[in-house]
Parts: sequence; structure tokens; C-alpha cells
Amino acid sequence: MLVESIIAFILILATASVIYSLGRRVSPKPVQSESERSTYACGENVVFSGLRVNVSLYRFLIYFVIFDSAVLLLAFAALTPPGTNPLLLILYLFMMLASSLLLFEGGRD
Repeated sequence: MLVESIIAFILILATASVIYSLGRRVSPKPVQSESERSTYACGENVVFSGLRVNVSLYRFLIYFVIFDSAVLLLAFAALTPPGTNPLLLILYLFMMLASSLLLFEGGRD
């Protein structure tokens, strides 16, 4: 079973590479003037002073990922055969709980 999976992966990778290289070779090459390569397509020259990104709600995203993946894991674990060892599931859920508690008790913004 492992050998067939490796062969299938190699065939899929080779097919995707061939399709990509053929598409790259056949596609028309665009010709752009200097004004089209500027910041805006209309040719307007703009000087940027710098881009400031403020990420203030990242913790909510991390909490969502932690709790959402735990719920999905439990949902898929309900579909496993009855003789499956639940030790890895319990270990993973404990790691999720520990990571959320570390994030909750971590440094302040």
C-alpha cells in the first residue's frame, strides 16, 4: 500500500509539472511599458512613506484555530472504529488546552 501511494504521488507530481511547464511555454508573454509597471496601472507616480500594519486581534484568530481544530478532531474521532486507541486524541486535546492556557496567561499587549 505504501509503494502504491508513493508511485501515485510521483505520477501526480510529474503530471502537474508537465502541465505547468507546457502552460508556461505556450502562454503569450506580456509586453509592458514603464508606466504600466509603475505603482498604479494608470501610470500615477506615488511615493510611499512606509506601510504600517497593526495586528491587534491575532489572539482571537489563534483561539479560533485552536478551538475549531479541536472540535473538528473530536467530530472525526467519533467516526473511528471502536477498537482505536484514544491516547493520541487525548494527548492532542491536552496540547490544545495547554497552548490556549499559555496564550491566555502570556504577555500583555
